[in-house]
Amino acid sequence: MHDIIKMIPVYVMGRKYEVPQGLTILKALEFAGYKITRGCGCRGGVCGACVTVFRRKDDFRLQVGLACQTVVEPDIFLTQLPYVPAHKAVYSIHRVSPEGLNILKLYPELTRCMGCNTCTKSCPMGLDVMNYIAAALRNDLARVVELSMECVMCGMCAARCPGELAPFNIALLIRRVYGRHVLKRPETLDKRLKEIQEGFFSHDLLELKTSGKAALEEKFKSLQASRGSAV
Repeated sequence: MHDIIKMIPVYVMGRKYEVPQGLTILKALEFAGYKITRGCGCRGGVCGACVTVFRRKDDFRLQVGLACQTVVEPDIFLTQLPYVPAHKAVYSIHRVSPEGLNILKLYPELTRCMGCNTCTKSCPMGLDVMNYIAAALRNDLARVVELSMECVMCGMCAARCPGELAPFNIALLIRRVYGRHVLKRPETLDKRLKEIQEGFFSHDLLELKTSGKAALEEKFKSLQASRGSAV
C-alpha cells in the first residue's frame, strides 16, 4: 500500500493552501497553483534568485531563505521577494587596482558595520559574511575572496543588515579586483582560447547542437560512468 501523503496548511500572501508535507517552498508554491516566472532560476541553490521571507506560527521573527532549499512547515507564512534592493557601486574594473583600492570611497557604509553577525546567520550558503566584511575593512583581499567565493548573490545579507550594508556587492567588487589584478593568468588559458578561435571544437559543438535529447542523455551518462571509473 502506498504511504498516505500528509497535507499541511501554508499561507501565501495571507491565503491558506493545503500542500504535501516535505515540499520545498518553491514546489509548494507551484503545487498551490502559482506560476513562478520571477524569483526562480536554477532550482538548485546556485543562482540565489528565489529569496523568500517567511514567518513560523507563533514566532514574531521574520525569517529568510531560498525557496528551492527551504522546506515548508505547517502554518508557515510566505512572501517572495522579486529582488533585494541594495547599494551597488559603479566602477571600472580596469581602473581599480588592489594598491589604490579605497573600499570606503566606494562603500562608505562599511563603517556602519555593527559586528552583529546577522548577515552570517541569514546566509543560505553558511558563509562567514561578518568576517569577510571585517577583512574588507582591513583591505585583506585574499581573505575576502576565500570567505565569499561560494556567494550566490541572493542579497539576504543585505536584506537583514541593520547597518544597511550590501555585503554581497562588496565581496563581488573585491573578487573582481583580485581576479583582474592579482591572480596570475593560467598558462593553459591562451592555448585554449587559440584552439577555440581556430575552430578546434567546432565539430564537437555542431554534433551536440544537432543531437536529439536521447543522444545527449546517453552521452551524459557515458561521461558520468567514465569519470566514476577514473576515481
